[in-house]
Amino acid sequence: MIQVKSKQPHVGTTIFTVMSKLATDMGALNLAQGFPSFNCSPELIDLVSFHLKKGHNQYAPMAGVPALKEAIAEKTADLYKVNYHPENEVTVVSGATEALYAAITAVVRPNDEVIVFEPAYDSYAPSVELNGGILVYITLKPPHYQIDWEVVKQKITPQTRLIMLNTPHNPTGKMLSMSDLNYLAEIVRDTNIFIISDEVYEHITFDGRPHISLMMHPTLQERTFICGSFGKTFHITGWKIGYCLAPKDLSVEFRKAHQWITFATSTPMQYALADFLKKPENYLAIPDFYQKKRDKFLSCIQSTRFTYTPAEGSFFQTVSYSGISEENDYDLAIRLTKEIGVASIPVSVFYHQKNDYKILRFCFAKDDGILEQAGERLRKI
Repeated sequence: MIQVKSKQPHVGTTIFTVMSKLATDMGALNLAQGFPSFNCSPELIDLVSFHLKKGHNQYAPMAGVPALKEAIAEKTADLYKVNYHPENEVTVVSGATEALYAAITAVVRPNDEVIVFEPAYDSYAPSVELNGGILVYITLKPPHYQIDWEVVKQKITPQTRLIMLNTPHNPTGKMLSMSDLNYLAEIVRDTNIFIISDEVYEHITFDGRPHISLMMHPTLQERTFICGSFGKTFHITGWKIGYCLAPKDLSVEFRKAHQWITFATSTPMQYALADFLKKPENYLAIPDFYQKKRDKFLSCIQSTRFTYTPAEGSFFQTVSYSGISEENDYDLAIRLTKEIGVASIPVSVFYHQKNDYKILRFCFAKDDGILEQAGERLRKI
């Protein structure tokens, strides 16, 4: 029997797959995996149908359909007052996870150090390791998950090649401020350090907070890959369409990786999104839509024994159960799925040493009826 020597022997099935399968098997409410339970705009579906029938069914250009790249550049300029050239600096990819992998591949070489703030989305570390990078973790702790920039400065070495950031943050819901950007800019100024900014939840922000993109600081913009997602914004996670904004020289290297990963992304869906973006209200209304979802979920769990700080952004809410149980978070997440029928994600899985702060993550991108049922069940604890 031929033997396979795994490149990632410690990597198994993701917690999202595990919890979603368990939720299905147990007939539980799935507030674990981050996908909406509601459909996207009927107009968007009609646009896809239109372009399918129009014959836009062959390979798209490797870097993306020009109309969509132009629409992304226009939206970015309108929102953040930053100009990216649609031909040379905007790349459409098959989901933000691909964008993250391609960006890491573009700049990380064996033995380069990559700073990752944890809790972190689970694709970051494996992508760095597959490219030969060395992970340097900075641990953020509840309840505030604040970045200590002095600690970041101390972690910088001559081998530091990349810093990975995520705002609004999954799983904590925290957002970076302009003050954070200023601190970071001082650290990386006059270095050869690149930055990847995972901004897939850019339109899901609450309580009037503006999304502060790393592109808004000139020192950061020139060295940053901005990774975005239409899946999160328009409730179309199954379409797997994302994009990367980066200066021309960075985009050249990014596309070298992208062309060998997926080459091109679904053509009719790109044309549909290009048309959909012509109406700014389609994305400008998103913060209010999701604020109502967050507030609904918080009202449903208000009388439970969980404690929490309202999420600043994303469609996730973390809650502490430290006053309820001494169980580790993984065991509790499994038990709640089986016994009361509500699936969540244990936040320890987002830490490389599985730090257990007695925190669970719930996705509130669900119909109100599901959130109400979840609240009713969680009140039984």
